[in-house]
Amino acid sequence: MEWRVPLADLDFGEEETHAIQAVLSSKWLTMGEVTRHFENEFAKMASSKFAFAVSNATQALHLACLALGIGPGDEVIVPSLTFVATANAVLYCGADVRFAEIISPEDLTIDPQSIAQQITPKTKAIIVMHYAGFPCRMHEIMSLAAEHNLPVIEDAAHAPGAIFDGKPLGTWGDVGCFSFFSNKNLATGEGGMIACQREDLAEKFKLLRSHGMTSLTYDRHQGHAFSYDVVDLGYNYRIDEIRSALGLEQLQKLPQNNAERARLTHTYWHALQNLNLTLPFSKSGQGVPSHHIFPVLLPPGVNRHAFMTQLRDAGIQSSIHYRPVHTFTYYVKRYGQQSLPLTEEVAKREVTLPLYPTMGDENLQYVVNTVKKILS
Repeated sequence: MEWRVPLADLDFGEEETHAIQAVLSSKWLTMGEVTRHFENEFAKMASSKFAFAVSNATQALHLACLALGIGPGDEVIVPSLTFVATANAVLYCGADVRFAEIISPEDLTIDPQSIAQQITPKTKAIIVMHYAGFPCRMHEIMSLAAEHNLPVIEDAAHAPGAIFDGKPLGTWGDVGCFSFFSNKNLATGEGGMIACQREDLAEKFKLLRSHGMTSLTYDRHQGHAFSYDVVDLGYNYRIDEIRSALGLEQLQKLPQNNAERARLTHTYWHALQNLNLTLPFSKSGQGVPSHHIFPVLLPPGVNRHAFMTQLRDAGIQSSIHYRPVHTFTYYVKRYGQQSLPLTEEVAKREVTLPLYPTMGDENLQYVVNTVKKILS
């Protein structure tokens, strides 16, 4: 279907085309110098000592868990209102998850008090997710983690370029994991990044993302090495030069595009404030969010499917972020029925409206007018 207003759209131009052509002309497509440049520039943006590009954020989360020694018999506390990869990455390591509640309908991030309630002798780490690019309560979470000597992984898939209390999201905890999926603020199709400050973790990421090998193919191609050893059970989680080239161009556009997302979000909030909608984060005023998506909560009793169908019929694409992970069939079979009343209530009412940097005021106003018409 061709949407009049899609949920998300790419800000790609001649810069991205030329970047890809340059990689093709170099005749080196696998991870190499362009990737190293991308990692260095991303590390600067994120104020991170180390950054490692991978093929997607799920791999970043998996490597974060592996590097922190999470394994069978361990538990990791995660939000349930997140994309399923946040929880899946823990299970890949043979560990288990314990789900925590969100704070409120106005703040859809993980609740520090709920985290505290889920800590057991088996708890090995905490994973937080900066929903929509708005910061979790990192001061409280980091204090809690320090009290219990627990590492913190930040799922910052929504949050490249976001800042809280002067510090970029993704650098508050031990590891930050970013996504470059096609609908993200920085988009390469598939792709992700791991950010960390600790040298011990950096050494593990360097090995684990490329088969546990002591030298890379590119190093051998350049004559810097002739052989290699395999010193750990690693994975093929490498990114390629084409996506790194796209990432470099997108990284340059990120500050301006995030600023435009913020402007559009505030326009939305102002235009929808008198409707019987809950507008998450509209009163938070915390830091500099990345405004990845624009979530609203429908009034209780409104038929969400009918609402989204009417949006579709008007040519407006919408989505749901997210069905709680603990309600998926696999997780119910694994852990049984669990109760997270606030997460479940909010998830039933959430609808994500279109938001992207090239959206423009005319399209936004069309969405607003359509929403008002439907709800009236």
